[in-house]
Amino acid sequence: MNSHETPAAAPLLDRRGFLSWASQGLGAAAMTSLLLRDGLVRAAGVKAEASDPAPHFGAKAKRVIHLCMCGGMSHLDSFDHKPVLMRHHGKPMPGTEKPETFFGKVGLLRQSDWDFKQRGQSGLWVSELFPHIAQQADELTVIRSMVADSANHTPATFQENTGFRLNGFPVMGSWLSYGMGSETDELPAYVVLPDPRGLPAGGTINWSNGFLPARHQGVALRPKGPAIDDLVPAKKIDADTERDSRALLESLNRQHLEQRGLNDALTARMRSYELAAKMQLAVPQVTDVAGETLATQALYGLDSANTVDFGRSCLLARRLLERGVRFVQLFSGGSFGSPRINWDGHEDMKANHGQEAARVDRPVAGLLQDLCRRGMLDDTLVLFTTEFGRTPFTQSAADQLGAGRDHNMYGFSVWMAGAGLKHGMAHGATDDVGWKSVDKPVYWHDFHATVLHLLGIDHERLTVYHNGIQRRLTNVHGHVLKEVLA
Repeated sequence: MNSHETPAAAPLLDRRGFLSWASQGLGAAAMTSLLLRDGLVRAAGVKAEASDPAPHFGAKAKRVIHLCMCGGMSHLDSFDHKPVLMRHHGKPMPGTEKPETFFGKVGLLRQSDWDFKQRGQSGLWVSELFPHIAQQADELTVIRSMVADSANHTPATFQENTGFRLNGFPVMGSWLSYGMGSETDELPAYVVLPDPRGLPAGGTINWSNGFLPARHQGVALRPKGPAIDDLVPAKKIDADTERDSRALLESLNRQHLEQRGLNDALTARMRSYELAAKMQLAVPQVTDVAGETLATQALYGLDSANTVDFGRSCLLARRLLERGVRFVQLFSGGSFGSPRINWDGHEDMKANHGQEAARVDRPVAGLLQDLCRRGMLDDTLVLFTTEFGRTPFTQSAADQLGAGRDHNMYGFSVWMAGAGLKHGMAHGATDDVGWKSVDKPVYWHDFHATVLHLLGIDHERLTVYHNGIQRRLTNVHGHVLKEVLA
């Protein structure tokens, strides 16, 4: 059975899932939570389950924030400066090769709708699409030569997260939970913050545990409104009644498990209930950002209607990391809609990307600044990715200059920031017009291998036996990008 078909894979937990304390009862658990909050004791956490657990060598990073721009963000309008497009704006694509496109329309070349400038001491080229992120250019490690294997949103998004174009494979956050364990026992190792406007292409499969034990799936919290439904009981429950009922349920669950033998889904559900009970105390604390200073809230854009949603997710991500969460994944953009609610700029790049960038630019820059000033960027890895890029020519008839760009899997940009990286640099290159990667092409397996390396993991050693083969995040491929490492 696929993980997304089981009750354990529900994307959001509600209070009906908070059914099992450990035997210490409500009072002891509450006291432990208070001691943990005050830093008087440290959670033992949850150990890694991998047979060859990390670290395999010295780790530079301990935790990850993954920012996913859904829909195919244009490298040509953000991080890949192409002066040739300016000179050949409105002209046909050069060469005799007929480009393959998702919708089969190859219009005239189109320059970027945003000016590029060299930023910071590094001189890294970043466009005015991201004026706030541009101010953090000296913290960025841009990969300009990414290559994907699909120009279709759903399989490309799967590959971005799992290394495979088909569903049923574990996502990177699940691999890290499996291979590294958790630093806390009161919050999940892997937390997901979807866009409140909609889910990414492929839905909740994008935080699936695949064939790893079910407890390693991502746990989704709502970044807007109540993080979890019915977190507070409708009426007060006597503490003794609460304790005794949970103890009884714990006993019944254990008997149920003993009768049926080893059952991963049942064990995972029981553990998720135990975790959920602890989350009942931890989640209200971690999601309450009111205690942050007004200056910090403004840094993330919580003072603006346009940036408050993604800004709150970015701030919540930092707070989750501070409390021991291993991997936090944020999604910008849902799958499909009219008008579009993602980075899929087929019709009008300026309108589409202008709208989406305005939602994330200030919050992402604020996140980098906040992590840096707290010293967290020294052992945190920030990833900013998209499933593919956009074409240098417009999606229109061959003799027309349209306003939109088609999907482009042959060359696009992503960036990383934080622990263990060379900062203020660009790795690889696309051709003169930004159509294909021509210098140091990077595939998702290479990207994933590099992320694991920074976390102290040898990507060839983090495996699990499944269907007759030792599976891994990087399949049978992947090379660490040593040129980007500090």
